Amino acid sequence: MNGFVQWMEVKLMPIANKFGSQRHMTAIRKGLIATMPLTIVGAFFTVFQNIPIDAYMKFIEPYQAVLDIPSRYTMGILALYATFGIASSLATSYKLDSLTCGILAVMAFLVTAAPPTRVFEDVKDVIGAGRYINLANIGSASLFGAIVTALVSVEIYRFFIQKNITIKMPDGVPPEVSNSFIALIPGAVILLLFWVIRHVIGFDLNGFLSTLLMPLKDTLAGNSLFGGLLTVFLICFFWVLGIHGPAIMGPVIRPFWDMSIAENTLAFQEGASVHNLPNIFTEQFLQWFIWIGGAGTTLALVVLMMFSKSTYLKSLGRLSFLPGLFNINEPVIFGTPIVMNPILGIPFIVAPLITTTFSYFLTVTNVIPMMAARLPFAIPAPVAAWMSTNWSVPAALLVCVNFAITLAIYYPFFKVYEKQQLDKEAEELAAEKKAKAAA
Repeated sequence: MNGFVQWMEVKLMPIANKFGSQRHMTAIRKGLIATMPLTIVGAFFTVFQNIPIDAYMKFIEPYQAVLDIPSRYTMGILALYATFGIASSLATSYKLDSLTCGILAVMAFLVTAAPPTRVFEDVKDVIGAGRYINLANIGSASLFGAIVTALVSVEIYRFFIQKNITIKMPDGVPPEVSNSFIALIPGAVILLLFWVIRHVIGFDLNGFLSTLLMPLKDTLAGNSLFGGLLTVFLICFFWVLGIHGPAIMGPVIRPFWDMSIAENTLAFQEGASVHNLPNIFTEQFLQWFIWIGGAGTTLALVVLMMFSKSTYLKSLGRLSFLPGLFNINEPVIFGTPIVMNPILGIPFIVAPLITTTFSYFLTVTNVIPMMAARLPFAIPAPVAAWMSTNWSVPAALLVCVNFAITLAIYYPFFKVYEKQQLDKEAEELAAEKKAKAAA
């Protein structure tokens, strides 16, 4: 076992670290994470538009159209915000003007993904003559197009800067004015490139990417048990190696997660039951049903540590309980440690796989609803599960059941590790007494 752990440390960790820190992967991760405040705010409006109290729903009925606007302009145009975030992040890593790069990328994305529709005559009480953009074209379904246009736009801009193919202003011109002129040539090239691809050649980059990658989305963040288990396994496995699991998996799976919860929220807003939403394996499914206390469901381990006979484990457990309650578990992952620990690493991986399977079958049998809203990760799991599933009490109870299952799985491994820790503390105490006696 130790040999296998050493092999992973020597062979696998450098590759995983290199992938996770790669410039473009980091930009994608940071750009998507930057949209979280918007989607969370939008999700709260969705939640409070659907509180299952008849008197409340009748009261807000005249205002539903107005209350719907925040979610439409947050989650509803998610890809637009992501484009700016990804381009800005990548530009910052290259030490380029992030504001200019973000604006140019948004322009490229809109040209590619959101061609305006022209209405020639007024349709009474429906629409007036003019040009319109379909918000659905810049929503979560267009995230892949957003990623590609953002990365390509910044690389084009960088090429022109490196080759010094720009319009230079005299010294003394304010930087914001100078940067605007510097961006003229690369901006024109970016505009022409994406305009020709989409509107002259007629190639729908966004549609092509969606068609190409949608099977992967349906596997990892749809309704596939295999895909859900694979995601859980990889995140936990990387953590055991000492690598931030979500940081490695984020660039790959976060676009799928964002699409999945946005699809669920939209379907819920349009009247679908929480038992009949498009996707089971959203990020929120993992957050509230599986990651109770953080990745690896470590709150159960923290509770066991709080009552340990080991002085160190008891102290660490008590210090880790409050952060764990709010789903922050780095103290226990690195303090115990779980990293490179073949004893605690086993339940850290196995327990989430079991609770994922259990939660999946309860969901497909309509015992538990699907996730309809995105909430902040630091809400205690039972409360967040209750709110995210349209105030479902069984969802909150499932969190408690999964916690008990995880507690039972961790217990025998914890006792083995506790004995090792007690022996170590006894040896240290004996050595200390011997040193004092010798003094």
